[in-house]
Amino acid sequence: MTDSPPAKGGWQAATVERVEPIAPGLKSFTLRPALWRPFLAGQHVELRLTAPDGYQARRSYSVASAPEQEGTYEIGVARLEAGEVSPFLHDEVRPGDALEMRGPRGGYFTWTAADGGPLLLAGGGSGVVPLLSMLRHHAAAAPDVPAVLLLSARTWADVPWRGELLARERDEPGFGLVLALTREPPRRPGDLGRRVDRGAAEVALARLPAPPRLAYVCGSTGFVEATAEALVAAGVPAGQVRTERYGGG
Repeated sequence: MTDSPPAKGGWQAATVERVEPIAPGLKSFTLRPALWRPFLAGQHVELRLTAPDGYQARRSYSVASAPEQEGTYEIGVARLEAGEVSPFLHDEVRPGDALEMRGPRGGYFTWTAADGGPLLLAGGGSGVVPLLSMLRHHAAAAPDVPAVLLLSARTWADVPWRGELLARERDEPGFGLVLALTREPPRRPGDLGRRVDRGAAEVALARLPAPPRLAYVCGSTGFVEATAEALVAAGVPAGQVRTERYGGG
């Protein structure tokens, strides 16, 4: 007798294939579920942890991998010291462990090649995770669509997936990167040494050949509100700005 496949959208076991430090306080986890399902760039999966006494904690984590990467989902998890789930994932989970997951889910904060561009992405810290999925999909399916990522981090060392993003800017003509470092001066021409404001939004928009068709903003509530307001003040219609906030850990 064989186990029946999980119901569509139901919980299933996923094996942890890889755990990788990405930046201080941020790790990526590559999960291989029993049944992999296609997804859209920008969607998330939900993890469920069950304590010995039966108590359960659930958290949603955006997928960082591209839809073209079949078989696994890469997620990014920021460690929150007061969180219930993220400290356990950071401190206890190793390759070979099994986690309960379901999804991917979500339909509003997604981008496909058919949506076109130009495309403006703005992320605060680990808020770059779903935007990275979009950029990876962009490289695989629509490299000619102009895209710019405005990424805010405290320092150069805190820039998530820094090596990959710098390589993409070097190798992908359709992609531009603007880093906004809030606690140290910029290290590259064209980057910024301040929080994202209207001026920073204008710098990023100037890297596109035409106004963006869509703009995506992800991060903490404060970052998302300030950045969305900055984009609108810089001329992006509010109806073209899609936002996603991350919550507890």
